[in-house]
Amino acid sequence: MPGDRAPDAAVRVRFPASEPTTVEELLQGLGDGLRVGDERIREFLAGFGRRLLRPALARRHPELGSLGFFLRPSELARTVEGLGREHVRVPRGLIFHIPPANVDTVFVYSWALSALTGNRNVVRLSPRSGPVAEAILETLREALADADPAVATTVAATQRIVSYDRSEAVTAALSAACDLRVVWGGDGTVRAIRRHPLAPHARDLTFPDRSSFAVLRAAAWLCAPRAARVTLAEGFVNDTYWFDQAACSSPGTVYWVGAEGDCDAARDDFTDHVERVVTARGLGVDAAMAVEKRVSTYGLAADGLAESVEFRGNALACVRLSAAVAPRRWLGAGTFAHARLESLPELAGLVERRDQTMTHFGFGQAELEELARGLAGRGVDRMVPVGSALSFHRVWDGVDLPAEFTRLVTVIR
Repeated sequence: MPGDRAPDAAVRVRFPASEPTTVEELLQGLGDGLRVGDERIREFLAGFGRRLLRPALARRHPELGSLGFFLRPSELARTVEGLGREHVRVPRGLIFHIPPANVDTVFVYSWALSALTGNRNVVRLSPRSGPVAEAILETLREALADADPAVATTVAATQRIVSYDRSEAVTAALSAACDLRVVWGGDGTVRAIRRHPLAPHARDLTFPDRSSFAVLRAAAWLCAPRAARVTLAEGFVNDTYWFDQAACSSPGTVYWVGAEGDCDAARDDFTDHVERVVTARGLGVDAAMAVEKRVSTYGLAADGLAESVEFRGNALACVRLSAAVAPRRWLGAGTFAHARLESLPELAGLVERRDQTMTHFGFGQAELEELARGLAGRGVDRMVPVGSALSFHRVWDGVDLPAEFTRLVTVIR
């Protein structure tokens, strides 16, 4: 029947590089035969990771250094060992990944963990992907060309990174064929993709709109040595400016905990340090973004949510909130809303389910664990130090990705 045929729309295969193909040919060409923790995949990923850590590439795209560190052999081994041995772990099958267009490295983390656990993969990379994605693809092709022939053959037979225009037919065909569909993006993207049905046994793993914030103890900042404050400001800039503050884990609001005088002094000193880092790195925004930031921040003031707005050039904007209610919409790259809390537990009444990452400074392990228990799943899936917001972990958004990418087989003798 005509309705049973796969669409003829062209799919551009970007890794391994080959001629455009149809989705039917793409699916037919995918091989099989991988195991969870397959040594050939581990060897390829480790070699790819080493290439990402080359100084010239890391200087040009510093976010790729974090990706290379994530792919070091010891971390790959830890991921496989963490799956446990109570059951026989097997790959889930064919995984269809739909990553966001605005954070170029996400697709590699998702794909690498899925490949490591033995799956065949098709990654849909947006045609609008930027220079970081292009650098990743180039490095992947280099790693494949230099890999041991057995490794290269296995990777080339089982892994695909493709691009295609917004073809509903191609997305529908890949969705129908996969065993797990992984969707990274906004709520609208998730809803749109879910219109395409999965096979009865398959399911979705979604990462929709999220927001994040930072929490700093004012007294701890004021007591920190100058060198420590410089390091923290550099980490905060990395957390926020690498992807124009559009990453789900990049903080938009900064909560200061402590007495009012301490919080005012710490906030001002923190902003001075951040400004110096931004200036030293030559970070800036274009005219359109500068206008967007002013419209957004003055809009908060007009709505009575902001006490004051301060612009330090086009690259840095600070909003002092009139109440500790975080604006969870994107206000423009380098825009930070500041609010004060008397104590850390006050956050429990402010957190929402869409809140993902809390970067922190000045709090002990026991305080953070107590807060996590108090939140009781209402929000915040990650609590990490300032500077680690973008450090990917195999447990993301409260989801153990390697476990999701595998199935359990019970074997009883």
